[in-house]
Amino acid sequence: MKLTFSPAVLVSLFCSAAPGLCPGTIYAQPGDTTLKTRTIGDIQSRYDDYKKIALQIWDYAEVGYKEVRSSALLQKTLADNGFTVKAGVADIPTAFVASYGSGSPVIGILAEFDALPGLAQQAVPEKAGIDGKNAGHGCGHHLFGTASVAAGIELRRLIAEKKLSGTIRVYGCPAEEGGSGKVYMVRAGLFSDVDVVIHWHPGSDNAVTLTSALANKSAKFRYRGLAAHAAAAPDKGRSALDGVEAMDYMVNMMREHIPQETRIHYVITNGGKAPNVVPDFAEVYYYVRHPKKEEVVRIFDWVVKAAEGAALGTQTSVDYEIIGGTHDLLLNGTLAEDMQQNLLRVGGVAYTPAEVQFGRRIQATFTYAVPEVRTAGMVQPLKAEQDAGGGSTDVGDVSYAVPTVGLRAATWVPGTPAHSWQATACGGTDIGIKGMMVAAKTMALTAIDLYTDAGLVARAKEEFRKARGDYQYKALLGDRKPALNYRD
Repeated sequence: MKLTFSPAVLVSLFCSAAPGLCPGTIYAQPGDTTLKTRTIGDIQSRYDDYKKIALQIWDYAEVGYKEVRSSALLQKTLADNGFTVKAGVADIPTAFVASYGSGSPVIGILAEFDALPGLAQQAVPEKAGIDGKNAGHGCGHHLFGTASVAAGIELRRLIAEKKLSGTIRVYGCPAEEGGSGKVYMVRAGLFSDVDVVIHWHPGSDNAVTLTSALANKSAKFRYRGLAAHAAAAPDKGRSALDGVEAMDYMVNMMREHIPQETRIHYVITNGGKAPNVVPDFAEVYYYVRHPKKEEVVRIFDWVVKAAEGAALGTQTSVDYEIIGGTHDLLLNGTLAEDMQQNLLRVGGVAYTPAEVQFGRRIQATFTYAVPEVRTAGMVQPLKAEQDAGGGSTDVGDVSYAVPTVGLRAATWVPGTPAHSWQATACGGTDIGIKGMMVAAKTMALTAIDLYTDAGLVARAKEEFRKARGDYQYKALLGDRKPALNYRD
């Protein structure tokens, strides 16, 4: 769709922070504050347009590498607004790079749009699936992609008006959920000339990211045996499912002897078809995570040995396919401090009375203590966390290629966990859209600082060089081609 740019409006009309709920001082902003005021107003004035895009992608709910319509919608929106779009990059049909401008600095914004299987949910505060649908946006990537496009379009306008000078790129990044889409994009050199990358993620609060992520390596282990009648001739068969279960048992015994920060989880994706047939094929899908990428590789190799031992003991055979692999997140305090000031300027999310009621009904479904609903209006102080959090992201690989900064925005009711029906429900309402707009504005303001302050870019690059040291990037998933059918 073609978006119409309206005149700037006063930022006070659009400040979404509830009075008294945003702690901290609003510092003097880098760059042109008048320009930032206009930017906030322009993005907010197109609320309904971006809401329509986000909810359309929420409805599509396409899983990793299958996001054909979602990707096409974002590509068309960017093309209609002056971007040159290159589709099908890095051998991924749904990946794209949209560019505008020329010269330095080159600022990249990441956009995601894949859904999760098993999380179809109506936009209501009780669990209610959608007939005929399986997948849902339980991680809010419909909001992620739309906000990034919104920020990119605003920056394109400023470059076109010669308020800013440089290049803006929006990276359409498929299959973050286990498919490691950005890893292939990094491996293809798509970030080699980028100065800084900006990203965000949906969440239940508003905060700039100063917490790393767990490195991750995943694979599908496939066992093959001999089929036979399970009652009349069991001695003639060799159960592939026995191989899977023996492997699972050995890996579970490993847990006592690996670093406590490790996370290993699995699902049996194929365990046979009928109890009276000895299964000649079975498959189990494993994730191995740890804060350090080197440790992930070591533990994953141990899991492989367990798989091989299980095959030996059950007289079956096993092979495995690497599905994904991501680095930990390399943080950049220089960029985080700048983004924090811009997030404070934008503020948090203010709910209407009806949204407060919706939020409380969502919170009533949780079995643990949760913050007050209205704390979505707060901006969390900038704070470095010592642990690596509980999740993984392929943004980690980007962060080892180029200085990277990101934030969370409150798109879900406070206390809502990701990958839940509650997150999917919130993402289909204005609760999600309001948080999305916080992210779009904050990313755009941060980019303005990067375009107007060469010293900020230089300091971020110097911190990046010191943090990365002499590490030579190597994808944890090796040289395999994109696992385009990993959700099948």
